[in-house]
Amino acid sequence: MNGTGPGEASLLVLVVDDEPAMVGAVSALVGRAGHRVVTAYDGNTALRRFSEERPDLVLLDLAMPGLDGVEVCRAIRRMSQTPIIVLTGEADERAKVEALDTGADDYVVKPFGKQELLARIRAVMRRRGNEAEPHGVGELRWGAIVLDRGRHTAAVSGEEITLTRTEYSLLAALVAAAGHVVSHSTLLTAGWPGEPNPDPQWLKPHLARLRSKLDEAGAPVPASVRGVGYRLEETA
Repeated sequence: MNGTGPGEASLLVLVVDDEPAMVGAVSALVGRAGHRVVTAYDGNTALRRFSEERPDLVLLDLAMPGLDGVEVCRAIRRMSQTPIIVLTGEADERAKVEALDTGADDYVVKPFGKQELLARIRAVMRRRGNEAEPHGVGELRWGAIVLDRGRHTAAVSGEEITLTRTEYSLLAALVAAAGHVVSHSTLLTAGWPGEPNPDPQWLKPHLARLRSKLDEAGAPVPASVRGVGYRLEETA
């Protein structure tokens, strides 16, 4: 069946595999089903594209050189609950169990049928939708700050503020901590997930701009805790 079904939303799907032919085949399949696609051929690029594009779903190969699928899954889970379906050629049950324990929502063993993959996508998105509605996991809140993770927007007292992707990721980490200190390393991972060794000096200018925007909106602002990290606190 081509196109999304009745009431079925078009998704932005990140397809990650080191085999170009597989990326092409999966991209064509989900594209024909009415979804948009972004691609990556290695783990570091996958994390960078995830941070930049904020996809609704990740289709992730396990066996990749360098940063493998399990490591990518673990890194994504540190910053997001975006659904992840592992595409694996591994028949070994241990590989599947490791992926699920790391945070993957489901797995499909290669070679797989076209309709099977589309059915797994629909099932995972239904489960996540059912979880999100009663519990409000689509939003992060602290004080007057509300982050809508589905729409990737930030608002203060109901008024939307414009943030860059990095500023949004840093603010999400701070809001999730609910006033507690967030370490420099955690903020660097949130802001630059695709960088193996992000420079701590990158934090200061981005947090300064974020502070200015939040202060102007009358919201709690990032405050430095010397030698440790940052936390949100009310301005005087």
